[in-house]
Amino acid sequence: MNKNLRIVLFLCGLLLFGSSQANWNSDWASRIKVTLNTSADGVSTAAPVEGAQVLVRLHTGNFAFGDAKPDGSDIRFIADDDKTPLKFHIEHYDSVTELAFVWVTVPKIAPGNKNGYFWLYYNNPKAAAAGDSKTSYDSAQAVVYHFDESSGPPKDSTAYGNNASASAGTSNPSSLIDTGLTLSGNDTLSIPASASIKVAANGLTASMWIKPDGAGQNAVLFKQLDGANSISLLLQGDKIVAQVNGSVTAAGGAVTAGAWHHVALVVKDNAIAYVDGQEVGRVTAAAPAMSGTVTVGQGFKGDLDEFELADSERSPDWIRIAALGQGVDQKLTTYGQAEGGDESGGTSYFKILLGSVTLDGWVVIGILMVMMIISLFVMVTKAIFVTKTARANASFKEEFDEMGVDLTKLYEARAAKHKKVRDVSSMFRIYSVGTVELKKRFAVYREKGRALTLTPQSISAIRASLDASLMRELQKLNAQMVLLTIAIAGGPFLGLLGTVVGVMITFAAIAAAGDVNVNAIAPGIAAALVATVAGLGVAIPSLFGYNYLASKIKELTTDMQVFVDEFVTRLAENYSE
Repeated sequence: MNKNLRIVLFLCGLLLFGSSQANWNSDWASRIKVTLNTSADGVSTAAPVEGAQVLVRLHTGNFAFGDAKPDGSDIRFIADDDKTPLKFHIEHYDSVTELAFVWVTVPKIAPGNKNGYFWLYYNNPKAAAAGDSKTSYDSAQAVVYHFDESSGPPKDSTAYGNNASASAGTSNPSSLIDTGLTLSGNDTLSIPASASIKVAANGLTASMWIKPDGAGQNAVLFKQLDGANSISLLLQGDKIVAQVNGSVTAAGGAVTAGAWHHVALVVKDNAIAYVDGQEVGRVTAAAPAMSGTVTVGQGFKGDLDEFELADSERSPDWIRIAALGQGVDQKLTTYGQAEGGDESGGTSYFKILLGSVTLDGWVVIGILMVMMIISLFVMVTKAIFVTKTARANASFKEEFDEMGVDLTKLYEARAAKHKKVRDVSSMFRIYSVGTVELKKRFAVYREKGRALTLTPQSISAIRASLDASLMRELQKLNAQMVLLTIAIAGGPFLGLLGTVVGVMITFAAIAAAGDVNVNAIAPGIAAALVATVAGLGVAIPSLFGYNYLASKIKELTTDMQVFVDEFVTRLAENYSE
């Protein structure tokens, strides 16, 4: 083989191998790409941000909870090289309500890039829990309160263990990011002094989410005090005010009552106040060296969530990513469609749809499946019954037309021969009723020595018996047809009910998770529509089957009515006076 050809084939082999290389770990059967958008239409940043905490909000619209373990312990996060595990911890995971909040440490987020991403892996029943808040944060992060405690003072999620010493606030389970803290205006959160929350040459950064209950408040959102030195972040009216050693150094912003706002204070060579990721005030004021007790929320009336304190100066882009990447209208993360663990496998849209169907949707779909089975059973059995009856009636009618003047002859002479026909043919059963009525009267006439003739009253009585028999035969033919009408009328409404409830749950989950991008909404809405498709799947075949069977039953009904008229006419002709 030519040497150059060998080189080309070798290079092609490397390319093929590289393109088909297995994912991070084949034990995890599913993965989702989480895209980070730091371009102008996302969270616009000017410089790289290292070690930022990215909030991953999972809900029924972007994650198939049924494919993961009930406690989410098989969740893993892998960098864009599909090799490097990322540190993370789960703040909340509920597979019943299908809502989860996970914090992921991204080593470096590039600026102005809408194509940055990392992978979320799941679907490994054998996996053990791996998330750990103690190792998720960098060494500068001194305090993080998620406020996820049901009672007692807040616990620090970092490795420093700076737990609050006192907190009179009440837990709010429906806060911005899972559980928050509600303060009445008379409550205060206190954090004891420690070596890890000192203010030194690296500066200080304090941030939190607040939702004031009313306007015109005068509250201390954050304050660290050490003798004559102090650093404070205040809420005065609707303005955020930063103070260093008691003098106003920065003020601005607009904090609206009844709405969530991210507020932050950064002090090093300057004191800078931020509201919703935007700088609202800056004054030169160096951070004093200090280490003292921290007070949070003094005089504040409203909700508080995600309090963080770092003993270093965080960059404006760090603050911006936190403010615009954690709120309800976050613009940082979008979620791709679920993929299998093997890159060579294609995306199954049906798997995505079915994986996103909620519990209430499966209940409705289960009911519809039962209705479909019943409808198919009715249609098949009724079609067989109607077909056999029509054939038996045609066979009997031929014999009846060949019969002479004695209308009882067919009933008496051919009973054994037509036993099967008698069991199937509705005409034969009607004929049998008329024959029995006729024989009863002839038996009485013979005992009394009367002529075997029928009076008009007798013919009317026999006609009444024939009509009663006809009604019973019609009941047999129409039996269970109501099940098809129920499927036709009820199937779409049940499907619509499942869709409406599914859409409600999807929007509720999105509202709770704060993820409003199209990728978050589309799977949940599409999965909700599966119930409507299931309802139509029950109704449409039932409609076709009902119309076909109704037309056949109508033909049989007409034939039996004609037969009754013909039988009564022949009675009057052969046996009347």
